[in-house]
Amino acid sequence: MGKKQREDVTKEYEEAIHERETSIYVLRLYIIGSSPKSQRAVESIKKICEEYLKGRYELEVIDIYQRKTLGKDEQIIAVPTLIKKLPPPLRRIIGDMSNKERILLGLDLREKR
Repeated sequence: MGKKQREDVTKEYEEAIHERETSIYVLRLYIIGSSPKSQRAVESIKKICEEYLKGRYELEVIDIYQRKTLGKDEQIIAVPTLIKKLPPPLRRIIGDMSNKERILLGLDLREKR
């Protein structure tokens, strides 16, 4: 790999890191009712967002018990489900929201190891 190619690759990498660090995240968390499982999911996601995305996220919590059509529109088959709308690509994280590393990977905030 020549010097020019290395510089191009380095520049692309730095741009990707900058974009990831400045992008606004649009998230939707689908829950059902105010069960302990739903409350834990909301608390976990809020904590992760405040720690890793402070000031650059929008989190909408949707109770599909109260807003059934939204759950159908998004084809929610299990709760809790977190959907990352922005930045692309769209991602769905289903199930227990207490596994921080799994959530960070799903939000593209951690590299796969």
